[in-house]
Amino acid sequence: MAHQGTTERGETGTLDYSAVAVPENARMSKAGLTMAWWAVCSAVFYIVVGASMALNFGTWNAIIGMLLSVITYGAINAVLSRFAIRTGLSVALFSRILFGSIGASIATLIFCATAIYYAVFEGSVIAVGINTVFPAISYQVAALIVVIYSALLIFGSIQNWLDKFNGVLLPVYLLGLVTATGLVIAEYGYSDNWLRLGPAGGPPAGGWWSCFVYYMGIWVLMMFTFDYARFGRKEDADYHAFFNFGVPFYLMAFLVSGLFGIFMVGSVPNDGAISEVSVLLALLKLMGVWGLVFVWVTQTRINTANYYLAAVNMEALLSPLGRLPFGRIGWAVAVGAVVYVLMLADVFGYLLQALAYQGIFVVAWVAVALAYIAGRGHAGAADDAMAGRVANAPAFEPCGLIAWFAATALGIALYLAGGPYAEVSAPATAIAAFVFHYAGMILTKAQPRAAAPVERVRSLDR
Repeated sequence: MAHQGTTERGETGTLDYSAVAVPENARMSKAGLTMAWWAVCSAVFYIVVGASMALNFGTWNAIIGMLLSVITYGAINAVLSRFAIRTGLSVALFSRILFGSIGASIATLIFCATAIYYAVFEGSVIAVGINTVFPAISYQVAALIVVIYSALLIFGSIQNWLDKFNGVLLPVYLLGLVTATGLVIAEYGYSDNWLRLGPAGGPPAGGWWSCFVYYMGIWVLMMFTFDYARFGRKEDADYHAFFNFGVPFYLMAFLVSGLFGIFMVGSVPNDGAISEVSVLLALLKLMGVWGLVFVWVTQTRINTANYYLAAVNMEALLSPLGRLPFGRIGWAVAVGAVVYVLMLADVFGYLLQALAYQGIFVVAWVAVALAYIAGRGHAGAADDAMAGRVANAPAFEPCGLIAWFAATALGIALYLAGGPYAEVSAPATAIAAFVFHYAGMILTKAQPRAAAPVERVRSLDR
């Protein structure tokens, strides 16, 4: 097998097979991969998004937008997860096929930067919580504590640590949601105001579409899916496609979290603008130290994914320049250092703007990937042939790059135009990227490259 050399070495020289496809004997059980992946569903970010959508577009528009997003995410990730499971490829490796070895570095950079952004955002929530409950601990010290333990958590691999860690925290997260809801009712009584949230002039027409498009801005979760799904066993592909990475997951991440956020905003008095911090302060007011424990659980669970994916993609991006002397530990420390600097800098405004542009790049990447899978990534493609395409990838793959950048340029132009044009920027980007790439493959009649010799494939990990 092409991957045997890496399998024998284990992960001593690489971070969770960032440079080669995951071999069969490194795949995870259903339960293990489910516990590791479902850490992603517990971010306070999803709670805030649901509440913000309801305040700006009305509760029912927000719910419709969330439901449409759940269906869309479930359908697309069913396709992506099956392909990742079958090939064992990561986003970085698959991007080599789509865009070439140099072109792929752009996708890897965007993925790494986005994961770091979320690590900064979610880590800051914990640090603010620590500083609020324990004022003697400054935000700077609290941020350092958060970064240190977050980096330490990914010293272990996804196969033998993160699944167990997040499996233990999942019941605490679910109990926290139920407890917080009960405390709100006990403190303020039940009111159905949360079902009637919206702007002063009433919910805008077509507000559900605005909510749906907003959720397209976090299609990076589909890249997250890809990098996690490659650890799934082939015999479990149906389970992962329909349950683990499918609709049930997004019902929890988007709908349950979103409804909780809407209920909190509609039930707890709040004079300021809704934000992650305002939700945090409301939880701390209701639950005290236990509120901090709940926030720590939610944010630590999601940050295991953020740090892990940032480290994997940082290694994939920088590995051509040479390995860090401490392997996995070195990349975890490197990510932690970057996150800490950003947590101390007043860069949130710039990061939010950058994320809007990154989101358009990510939407285009997903659509190009889907076009490739539909056109040439069919189930009959041999694994060794796929590994050969990765090994023999040219510096640039014109078909994929033209589709990616042309669709991204269209999306950014529509976004900058504002108004109704911005409302269709993400969907237009997705449609254009898919059509451009699929048409390009037909017009060029590109044939799959022959499999590379075993020695050539193995050299990827050297």
